[in-house]
Amino acid sequence: MVAETEKYVGKEVTISIVPGRCIHSRNCVLGRPDVWVPNAEGPWVHPDAAPAETVAAIAQSCPSGAIQYERHDGGAEEAPPTVNTLRVRENGPYAFNADLNVNGDTSSMRATLCRCGASRNKPYCDGSHHEAGFKATGEPETIQSEALAVRNGPLTVVPIPDGPLKTSGALEICAGTGRTVSRVDVAYLCRCGGSSKKPFCDGTHKAIGFTDR
Repeated sequence: MVAETEKYVGKEVTISIVPGRCIHSRNCVLGRPDVWVPNAEGPWVHPDAAPAETVAAIAQSCPSGAIQYERHDGGAEEAPPTVNTLRVRENGPYAFNADLNVNGDTSSMRATLCRCGASRNKPYCDGSHHEAGFKATGEPETIQSEALAVRNGPLTVVPIPDGPLKTSGALEICAGTGRTVSRVDVAYLCRCGGSSKKPFCDGTHKAIGFTDR
């Protein structure tokens, strides 16, 4: 299914917004409230209010990938990161930054995926963790792991039906503060919200009857 997208065309840059992916991190409206105008009547995104370089930098700070951009000034487009990362957000989703393929969706190198089990837009986070009162640390314990020979490249994330997220490809799993939790080539990540080994799956989804529908 193609996600609904809003487009705002400027002279130097076009900004695309995918409302269904937004987790309201507010990097945009706090960073450049003249470009992303909160509570505006009518169009709320104004690409020409800042240089394309500035727009691009703020777009890339959007963890969910809800903000994308296309430059018309000859400047560089977003490039895959040199290290694929997953940041575990406190009481919230998984924030990925990689050359991503999320269940066939390659539209963004940034995505926030549900780990509470309550999202109505699985595998993506839709903010339901707030309503559900989900509590899970963003500082899981460090697991001893060897440095990866290759730290970037394609990363595939596949939601196993009624089960965890399977990641395939180089990935550094980080705490919210940036500390390395583990380095993996394959991982199974809890998305039912019930694992006692978060962020990793421990099979609890079977015991609690988790469904991704």
